Amino acid sequence: MSLWVETNAPLELRSNASEEGPKFSEDDLQTVIRAVYKQVLGNAHLLEGDRLDDAESMLRNGDITVKEFVRKVGQSALYQSQFFDNSSQYRFIELNCKHFLGRAPKDQVEIARHVLIYNEEGYAADIDSYIDSDEYNESFGENIVPYPRNTVSQAGSKNVDFNRAFSLFRGEATSDSGQSARLISSLGANTSSKITPAAKGSGNVGNTGKRFRIAVAKAGSGANYRRSNSTYEVGYSQLTQKIQNIHKLGGKIVSITEVTQ
Repeated sequence: MSLWVETNAPLELRSNASEEGPKFSEDDLQTVIRAVYKQVLGNAHLLEGDRLDDAESMLRNGDITVKEFVRKVGQSALYQSQFFDNSSQYRFIELNCKHFLGRAPKDQVEIARHVLIYNEEGYAADIDSYIDSDEYNESFGENIVPYPRNTVSQAGSKNVDFNRAFSLFRGEATSDSGQSARLISSLGANTSSKITPAAKGSGNVGNTGKRFRIAVAKAGSGANYRRSNSTYEVGYSQLTQKIQNIHKLGGKIVSITEVTQ
């Protein structure tokens, strides 16, 4: 089973080239709507009565973009009841980072910044701060559904981002229930979080006995990285060191998957 969920590729609501008829098919629209609900609501089971019918209609009519639909889900009473009312403030912030930016929180400074925004400006302003950020605009723009982004190597990202991503993104069957923050100790001490097994029933088991395949693109010119596309297989205990070595040699990690056979 893939550790990095590679089906989470960018999903964009694209207009048809023809000016006649609807801008996009209803099937395309529903695919995007379902993807937004799944990403922003963290795999939570969505009842028919929970759907934001007015916002869906606005998206269908072209009155709002995918980005604004994401905002409406984040500002909804459903989102607030799921992730704010019954969660610690730290947990709320790390889930907002996951849902709207597709990553784990970067550091304690980011946590403190969002605490300040909420305390001074309120709930709506804090949600807007993610969606109106340069990072959101550069990563997703107006019509791409947010998706997990720490599944590949990115400029400026730290090696600990991979470990922290494991703590928040753990398989299709895992929802974002739970009141306690998962990364509070790691962020507070500025250390890498421990990779732990996923919740029972998610399809994942402990990592220590596993082997992982790392796909690398645009590798550097060192003796061990001459090809533009390379694949390396390592045990769990060597995973972090291998990632660091690849980054030092200029390689870009495309994916990290579990070797199942």
